[in-house]
Amino acid sequence: MSKFPEPPGVDVLRRITAQSIALPAGTLLARIYFAAGPHPSRWNQFRRFGPTAARWDHHLPDIDGHPTEQERAVLYCAPDVDTCAAEVFQATRRIDRIRDAPALAIFALEAPLNLLDLRGAFATAIGASTAIHSGSRSRTRTWARKLYEAYPDVQGIHYGSSMNGHAPAIVLNERAAYATPDHPQFHRALNDDLLLEVLQQIALHLSYSLR
Repeated sequence: MSKFPEPPGVDVLRRITAQSIALPAGTLLARIYFAAGPHPSRWNQFRRFGPTAARWDHHLPDIDGHPTEQERAVLYCAPDVDTCAAEVFQATRRIDRIRDAPALAIFALEAPLNLLDLRGAFATAIGASTAIHSGSRSRTRTWARKLYEAYPDVQGIHYGSSMNGHAPAIVLNERAAYATPDHPQFHRALNDDLLLEVLQQIALHLSYSLR
């Protein structure tokens, strides 16, 4: 049997008690986003267009199988800045401080959130494995859709970063929008000199280059 098969039906998943992790109000989360480029965003903007190539998009494709604008939405973040950098710049393994105006935001949750915890044995209990964090992205997106439908009381997924030693990473879905603040506690463009030393240390830790 494959260690990372297609997910079972929603009814099967609903019979498995969810293993979750609670994030209390005040929890600090970091996010790197792009303010320019072909798909500019805001620091607290949930992306409603999808599914893209991102691992945990739970969006539904249109009738032709293409991504589309919809109510389902995601916001990728992490408790640590180094995990954000590892995930965002994984394709090139270069932290580019300039292209598409990347920026860092750190924000505090305004309300508690409940996330599915896929970093432990729950991934095995639902019929997958830790391969869900690093295996086929298209298959993980299928899992993300089924988990979203099976567990309506959770507002996202707590998973392991395959680019930063399985460190905690988070994808929030649109159910979490009520807990995101209007203003971040910290917000700087990556090319701000204030962040240069921090990014140098992160690049060294990840063996990424830095532009």
